[in-house]
Amino acid sequence: MPSPPLDPDVADSAPTDPVLTAYDEEHLVTYLRLLDAEEDNADWREVARVVLHLDPDREPDRARRAFDTHLARAKWMARHGYRHLLRRPD
Repeated sequence: MPSPPLDPDVADSAPTDPVLTAYDEEHLVTYLRLLDAEEDNADWREVARVVLHLDPDREPDRARRAFDTHLARAKWMARHGYRHLLRRPD
């Protein structure tokens, strides 16, 4: 697997598939940044601005949905999705 981009744009909602997706592979760094931000108790609005490139002042619903779904996917990756990475042949 090639290295994922460091700062890709995000969709309005993260995937919910029970398997690893191409989107997940592209957003591995995003997911790690979200998990770090949560660990640091960062304000979701700042995380939306910096990590997701969304403006919660202009688009609060979109920014919140993107934040919530991407954080949920990051947690799924940390608990389950990483196994799909380990099983993949190169």
